[in-house]
Amino acid sequence: MKPSIRITDRADTCLIEIEGTIGVPEAWQFDEPEARVATYETFRETVRRIAAVDAREIVVEIRSTGGDVNDALLIHDALRSLPGRITTRCHGYTASAATLIAQAASEGCREIAPSALYLIHRAACSTEGNAAELTATVDLLRRTDERIAAVYAARSGRPAEEFERLMDENNGTGRWLSPAETVAAGLADRIAGGEQPVDAALPRIAEGVRTGWRRLMERLGAEPAAEPLPEPVNVLHTDDPGRPLPAATSEALAAAAAERARNAAAPTRTRPREDPSLGDSILSANQRAYADDARRFHKSC
Repeated sequence: MKPSIRITDRADTCLIEIEGTIGVPEAWQFDEPEARVATYETFRETVRRIAAVDAREIVVEIRSTGGDVNDALLIHDALRSLPGRITTRCHGYTASAATLIAQAASEGCREIAPSALYLIHRAACSTEGNAAELTATVDLLRRTDERIAAVYAARSGRPAEEFERLMDENNGTGRWLSPAETVAAGLADRIAGGEQPVDAALPRIAEGVRTGWRRLMERLGAEPAAEPLPEPVNVLHTDDPGRPLPAATSEALAAAAAERARNAAAPTRTRPREDPSLGDSILSANQRAYADDARRFHKSC
């Protein structure tokens, strides 16, 4: 499959689609010299365009089994130099030099499709020459392996020796990894489309809210707040000396505490008529008025 790098650059998002062989395969370099020159010129122009991307979000879709290590590193370095957030997504067979480009993503943004396969291996080439020339080529291959392992280690935070051992499998041809194995090896951050833990997503959500608010303020021509907003106060916890309550809240709490103290200290008292002796009957207000009228009537007679 011939090389294909398409760049769709919009205002806020840039899509870069990388398909086929990375760079110019060595086998093609001697077929058609005129086409070879044009191909190299096209590749250099593509790398220049990548380095000039100014979008805030860059998504790199990768569908490639690899190619030239040097050309892949040129694309990797061009992506790493961009100021925006870069997300790389690996599809199908992602192998060899293509995995180097996948490492150019921003922190936590290396994705792999659920059906993809991922391969890293020792560098390989075809060569000819005398013993000295062959020895120099072997030395270059070993240095290239060290450089590749260092790129993997820098993104995963793991020792480069771990990746060299993985590249060594099957006599240096490596082993195809499933998406879960790729994430476990530290070569990708997550499987595309998979659920992300809430605690891991919160920083990105908060950053998105801040970015949206900043853009809205810029469009409205409003100046940003000179001082940050005060931290929220939890009125349920008042025993923290490092976080005093507002004056109004403190006064309300003090008044409520004083009222509870007064109610707790005062004894309970009842009137005699409200606490009758056993067997006494309690007259209603109408009954008491009727009895008083009856007594006054008997006295008048």
